[in-house]
Amino acid sequence: MNRTLVIRGGTPLKGELRVVPAKNSALKLMAASLLTPEPVTLEEVPRLRDIEVLLELLGHLGTRHAWEGRTLHLHTPEIRSTQAPFELVSKMRASFNVLGALAARAGEGTVPLPGGCNFAERPVDQHIKALRALGFEVHVENTEQGVAYTARRLKPAAGRVVYDLPTLGGTEQALMAAALGGEAVLVNTPQEPEIVDLCHFLSQMGAEIKGIGSSILHIKGKPYLRGVRYRPIPDRIEAGTYLLAAAATRGSITLTQVEPFHMDALLDKLAQSGHQIATGKDWIRLVATPHPQPFNIEAREYPGFVTDLQPPATAYLATVPGTSLVSDRIYPDRFTHASELARMGADLTLKDRTLLIQGRPLSGAAVEARDIRAGGGLIIAALAAEGESHISGLTYIERGYEDVENRLRSLGAQVGLQTPELALAAD
Repeated sequence: MNRTLVIRGGTPLKGELRVVPAKNSALKLMAASLLTPEPVTLEEVPRLRDIEVLLELLGHLGTRHAWEGRTLHLHTPEIRSTQAPFELVSKMRASFNVLGALAARAGEGTVPLPGGCNFAERPVDQHIKALRALGFEVHVENTEQGVAYTARRLKPAAGRVVYDLPTLGGTEQALMAAALGGEAVLVNTPQEPEIVDLCHFLSQMGAEIKGIGSSILHIKGKPYLRGVRYRPIPDRIEAGTYLLAAAATRGSITLTQVEPFHMDALLDKLAQSGHQIATGKDWIRLVATPHPQPFNIEAREYPGFVTDLQPPATAYLATVPGTSLVSDRIYPDRFTHASELARMGADLTLKDRTLLIQGRPLSGAAVEARDIRAGGGLIIAALAAEGESHISGLTYIERGYEDVENRLRSLGAQVGLQTPELALAAD
């Protein structure tokens, strides 16, 4: 169904919003639940398309699940299949992380090359390097549906992995592969909060992990991991998107159930822009200045400016008078949102993988979200623009932002959904 998000811009966002737990963390914890035959309970899991896709994949592998409100119960008493279906893995990159967990629990696993957002080439070479360094036999096969990887555990995982560059997925893969009876030293690992969350989760299941939060991790697995009840960390990407939306509309917002420590890079830039920022143990308040200043960003590894907030930050900067420069060290070509922002009147010039922005007032337009975070950026631009915008590509947006229409409405935004059969007029 060709649905569009209709936003009538120009209204400052105001109010309070409770941040949901992080999808990017919950997905990895769900994959790690394969490592135990005991029940695993995850609290306050966001109801997003990506979560549902992974649940379908886990169900194929042998996981039973049940929702109790926003609490997700998972139980995999036995692995029924070691083959991940192409049609599910192709929808989402995070599904590739079941490879290490499958091989650790069942002795082998086969997973096709993953799909997901198409804003950049995202190889899995560091995943494979890690598994082989830990003693897994990994075969690559070309099938009618594409490339598939099979990992076999010949003995308990053991070894030292030195990553060519800090890699989220490759580190998560190795942690899961070694957690069940293995032992590994992982060098040059990222320090992202999602890695820390997975380490804490595996620790509660019984694994011993030293160096959590550093660039060197030492994990000593156990032959048997127990079930656990766990709440994923707050979603720093959702939190950042709403903060940038409030700043772009020159509004004020208070976020609760959030971890300010995870958002230092963004909060520093927003303060540099002139907005009033206040934080507490689990809350952030932004009161926007009517005359913000531009700033430059280079998206990079944590604790630097996170790449997933680069498109939303670009949209915000497009509304700020003056000159800003944006580059992305993680995904240097992650600018699918630039041409769509230009439809709204944004003055953007891409040269040598750096986006030069001359901020100015935006106008409503029909635009398309081509990946999850590009969608977040287009929402920000539409909220700040004069007139009405129609944003298509909701399939992407709904993979990363839960109930975005009603959450925006709760902050005063004029927003609705439009389908070929029914138009929900903005208030």
